[in-house]
Amino acid sequence: MTLEDLRAFGANVDEGLNRCRGNEAFYMRLIGMVVKDSSFEKLQAALTAGDWKGAFEAAHALKGVLANLALTPIYQPASDLTEMLRAEQACDYDACLTEILAQRNKLCALCETE
Repeated sequence: MTLEDLRAFGANVDEGLNRCRGNEAFYMRLIGMVVKDSSFEKLQAALTAGDWKGAFEAAHALKGVLANLALTPIYQPASDLTEMLRAEQACDYDACLTEILAQRNKLCALCETE
């Protein structure tokens, strides 16, 4: 995976690198870690169980990590879901979850490229 791959994915690489003080190796290591973050599974399990508090906590945790790494394609639906859960808004949470997981899968595929 390269910075150009991340840019093509839609990440704001310059912003993410800035948060990592320009350390590309550190930024790329964090990107590799985020795809393995257990919060994705916690979010899915909580939504399936109707545990809105647990879902909010998982979505909020993801939102922060994704924002710091400027992974916009995953951050945006995670942010939307976080705010819907915060407002206890009755809606189709599955649509947001599906988008979050689809974008995570795209990022996982990038991480597997050399």
